[in-house]
Amino acid sequence: MRKKLVVGNWKMHGSRAANAVLLAGLKEAGPWNADVAVCVPFPYIAETALALTGQQVAFGAQDCSAHEQGAYTGEVSSAMLADLGCRYAIVGHSERRAYHHESDQLVADKAKAALAHGVTPIVCVGETLAEREAGRTEEVVKRQLAAVIHTLTHCIGEIVLAYEPVWAIGTGLTATPEQAQAVHQVLRLQLHAATQKSDAMRILYGGSVKPDNAAQLFGQPDIDGGLIGGAALKAADFAAICRAAM
Repeated sequence: MRKKLVVGNWKMHGSRAANAVLLAGLKEAGPWNADVAVCVPFPYIAETALALTGQQVAFGAQDCSAHEQGAYTGEVSSAMLADLGCRYAIVGHSERRAYHHESDQLVADKAKAALAHGVTPIVCVGETLAEREAGRTEEVVKRQLAAVIHTLTHCIGEIVLAYEPVWAIGTGLTATPEQAQAVHQVLRLQLHAATQKSDAMRILYGGSVKPDNAAQLFGQPDIDGGLIGGAALKAADFAAICRAAM
């Protein structure tokens, strides 16, 4: 049975003082029977690592460069993240795809760069509202995942996949457990065709997950936890979601 994973994505939020309070709250709320992690803004990775020393909660980044090193001002390489002890790096989040025009191939290249340095990429896929209403959900998510499968080949089994319907991110709208499960099943079948490790791979759901809907979502057979946005900024809410994953 796959162990649940709950990852908090702080996005561009936080301050040193607020982060200290949040992390202290998480440490007090544990332990959990699920794997738990937080992906924090780059400037706060080092102090998050220090705060979580010896704790159950892992940490990671919200992005990484596809490049190894070089004249790429403002970029942060996977080697740097590994040097700081990051366990995870989110790649291909819908906000990166939309606001920074990241292509499916760039997302795949970032995932490959992360794996090369022992950082587990959390690869995000998901459709917009227009794409869902046009009946294109399956086409879109399979296209996004196909680029990663093609690029990583036999290493595809080492990633964490996250399905995040764009229309449910930060909107208060949430896919029903049945809607989410249907897409997760499509993705697992696609992974099954690519690797013998598909049954062990974790596919997370993200999109307005809250304490009151987490248990139903996580109870679906192909939903292995969550990638949590707004609720991850409140220790009590995030802890409740982590407990729901147990």
